[in-house]
Amino acid sequence: MAFTFRQLQFFVAVAEQGTVSGAAQALSISQSSVTEAIKELEADLGVALFERHPRGLNITHQGHQFLRHATKILTGVSDARRAFSGEAAERGGHLHLGVTSLVAGYVLSDLLARYRRAFPGVQVSAVEDNGDYLEHLLIGGELDVAVMVISNLRDRMALQAEIIEVSPYRLWLPLGHHLAGAEIINLQDLASEPLIMLTIDEIEENTGKLLAALGTKPHVAFRTRSVEAVRSLVATGAGVALLPDLVYRPWSLEGDRIESRDISGTLPVVQVGMVWRRGSGLTPTARDFISIAQGQRTIRQR
Repeated sequence: MAFTFRQLQFFVAVAEQGTVSGAAQALSISQSSVTEAIKELEADLGVALFERHPRGLNITHQGHQFLRHATKILTGVSDARRAFSGEAAERGGHLHLGVTSLVAGYVLSDLLARYRRAFPGVQVSAVEDNGDYLEHLLIGGELDVAVMVISNLRDRMALQAEIIEVSPYRLWLPLGHHLAGAEIINLQDLASEPLIMLTIDEIEENTGKLLAALGTKPHVAFRTRSVEAVRSLVATGAGVALLPDLVYRPWSLEGDRIESRDISGTLPVVQVGMVWRRGSGLTPTARDFISIAQGQRTIRQR
């Protein structure tokens, strides 16, 4: 039996919420309906999409791979419906976007692809820079909207922001690392570990605040602005890393050689959102972009 559109919707909801009950609440349906749909989908695919545990579900490696396809199918259907609205296909004009480094390849690419499919007549220009400079461009009217890390947004009086994704920090470990077998990992367990530090957006600042709680100067083995460099260095055993779950890609090159684990205690989260100038009249192209981003909103909970 081929899987259904409904099963894909339920699967994505469970992957996003981390529990059947959370998915059922988000979809306004019964938990039994969600459970049955996931079982049927796993039976049809012949793989386990989730690992069951008392606190909920963890998506498997195969589940991560299928999530990419499921999300593309669902967004493709949404785009197809939008394309036949008539008005969308005729929409022209310009859209001036800003984006911070962390989200350029992990959030904007899919979002921009959806927007281009829905509004092919709009000319899009995008600039990548740090958050402070993007705020300056937004306030000055040089950008229509920016997709950026907004956890530490500076000028909230002049700017309006809407969250589209929330990502918790997790620990990246190479396969076979001695901490991988620990039932609970605390920040103190990292005191003697070599650390790979990502230095873009607010990541270095947040990681530094976390490690300050150790009471001792951490051993930073490598600092880099490249997520892929962090991935390779961790995978080859050069150190461990604390990064938002947003950039974890188990299906990527080196990704299957990395384990991602929770850290006990309260950790910060990275909020990714859309930002525009408060009180300004949004252009039709900016309103359309914000609408598509709202439809793609994902709150990752673990």
